[in-house]
Amino acid sequence: MYIDQFADYLRLERNYSPRTVSSYRRDLVLFRQFLADTDAGLDLLTADRDTVRLWIVNMMDKGETSTTVNRKLSTLRSFYRFLRIKGIMEKSPVQGVKGPKNKKPLPQFVKEADMDRLLDDPDINLGEGFIGVRNRTVVAVFYETGMRMAELIGLDDRDIDFSTHTIKVTGKRDKQRFIPFGNDLEKRLHDYLDARTEAFGQTGGAFFVNQKGERIPRHQVYLLVKDALGKVSDVSKKSPHVLRHTFATSMLNHDAELGAVKELLGHNSLQTTEIYVHTTFQELKGLIQEPKTKRLWKLRLRRCILLQQNSFRRSLRRNVPNWKECTS
Repeated sequence: MYIDQFADYLRLERNYSPRTVSSYRRDLVLFRQFLADTDAGLDLLTADRDTVRLWIVNMMDKGETSTTVNRKLSTLRSFYRFLRIKGIMEKSPVQGVKGPKNKKPLPQFVKEADMDRLLDDPDINLGEGFIGVRNRTVVAVFYETGMRMAELIGLDDRDIDFSTHTIKVTGKRDKQRFIPFGNDLEKRLHDYLDARTEAFGQTGGAFFVNQKGERIPRHQVYLLVKDALGKVSDVSKKSPHVLRHTFATSMLNHDAELGAVKELLGHNSLQTTEIYVHTTFQELKGLIQEPKTKRLWKLRLRRCILLQQNSFRRSLRRNVPNWKECTS
């Protein structure tokens, strides 16, 4: 009962997506099952701090990553905060409970040369006829706009404005933003629309469609991106989100301001975007290891290290152009 009430609250009052609400619900059902398996007398209202800690240990013993454990712990915090707001509970059993420390790996990205080859080399087969045109266009949109997979799937024809060269994107919690695009992507979009019209005529409004002319499903987008990246890159993770990382890294490598990248990605916080600066820093260090460029980049590396040590985040916020010395 309480889980259903919480799910309604997330969906109706917090405007969470169905997928997010489903994830919260699944976490709570698993926690409820853990309580029942641990002690028949335990339930969501009688769980205490020690029980929550035992649940964390149980998940870690089963091989769950620290990221997954902390996400589920965040679900519990939100759930019990809701119960307190409703006056159902006075104290949260999650209060004072700390999760395991998260590892923070740098985002993976595809090299620009590999992306150029994927998009421009006609010998790389991404499918025949309409499917091939659509698949290459999907990859191009991810790479040249940085949008999320759910945002791309949700695109309608009316969201593409060729007169202003912008795409209206509806992101998390229905927040909308406009992403500009250039002439190359404009041509790809027109070519895709021509191929779609030839194959299906008028569709129901969805911009990207499957082989039946219906809105393309999530799993199909994931698989086509995975297949495409596998033809040009050896990155361990091949997904639409890697193309989002690739977009952000490429923007910063070409002197885009961090704040502008933040807006294009739809991030709420600049701290979320800053991880890509660390990615470009690691790429630079790899370049310096090449013998022919070692001397040329020596002083620039020292400058980069100094920038990181001397209040790295604040320096970027106050004077983003400083970072250009490290990537020019």
